[in-house]
Amino acid sequence: MSISPGKLKHLKALSNKDGIIAAAAMDQRGSLQKALASARGVDAKTITPEMMAEFKTAVVRVLTPHASAILLDPEFGLEAAKARASNAGLLLAYEESGYDNTQPGRLPDLLPHVSAQRIVDWGANAVKILLYYSPFDDPGVNDVKHAFIERIGAECEALQIAFFCEFVGYDPKGGNEKGLEFAKIKPQVVIGSMQEFSKPQYRIDVLKVEVPINAEFVENSSVYKGEKAYTRAEALGHFRRAAEVAKKPFIYLSAGVGNAQFVESLAMASEAGTDYSGVLCGRATWKDGMPIYATKGVKALEDWLSDQGVKNISAVNAALKGATPWFKKMGIPAPA
Repeated sequence: MSISPGKLKHLKALSNKDGIIAAAAMDQRGSLQKALASARGVDAKTITPEMMAEFKTAVVRVLTPHASAILLDPEFGLEAAKARASNAGLLLAYEESGYDNTQPGRLPDLLPHVSAQRIVDWGANAVKILLYYSPFDDPGVNDVKHAFIERIGAECEALQIAFFCEFVGYDPKGGNEKGLEFAKIKPQVVIGSMQEFSKPQYRIDVLKVEVPINAEFVENSSVYKGEKAYTRAEALGHFRRAAEVAKKPFIYLSAGVGNAQFVESLAMASEAGTDYSGVLCGRATWKDGMPIYATKGVKALEDWLSDQGVKNISAVNAALKGATPWFKKMGIPAPA
């Protein structure tokens, strides 16, 4: 696999000294607004842009000394980006938040006032796109999504900025993605997505992927809830098969689960011997700080982040001891 000098420089800026991407995520918009409003017992419209920016800035200031990079959004996160530690690279989201994912196909959309060129101008090292994707959806729907990612890949290639594509699986029939039945098909959803977006026409540099299982349904896992979708041996097999089909470096996202469940999932990835290259971890690190900010303000949030938030991100970092440098997955020498 070859990579241009420009993209190589950006990937190096997003990873730690060992070539592992230990990144934090704080690009939530609509979901953050709703969660803060719910905790405060008010309408979401009363959560102002200034409050959103204040929350994000606190997270960035406290957690980025412990991260190799931070993912933010251009809507509320540009000021927060200035508060990041000098060691932390920057990824910016390009997609519209909360695009109409209740419609058949969950078709994506881009922020109308943003381009890859503007993301470069704002000092980012990578463009991030979130795509809801299922290999089991209508082929016509998926063809639209394939063309969408091809266009963004070409845009990033022309500007020599890294392209991180995050895909989140779903049930086209409308089932519960957190339930047992989806857990049973989740390995095929994740593996099929990783296989598709490893293809060269997308020009993706790093795949940001879900773990291929739901740890709550892995028999005898530390977060097992009593309903079994897979034995531990079967779960480890799913991790291995997903890693085998990935022809690009891939990192795991936390997908909104708690810290304990995400750390358990990373332990299984290491036990399976997968060559994942790190994480982009958001809510598993800071989500319990939302009601604290909503009810007690920014100082209380900063105090919580400095204690429990740092413990959470440190637990994730400790779980990365089994990760593989992204350049090794690419089959290229370590960058100078």
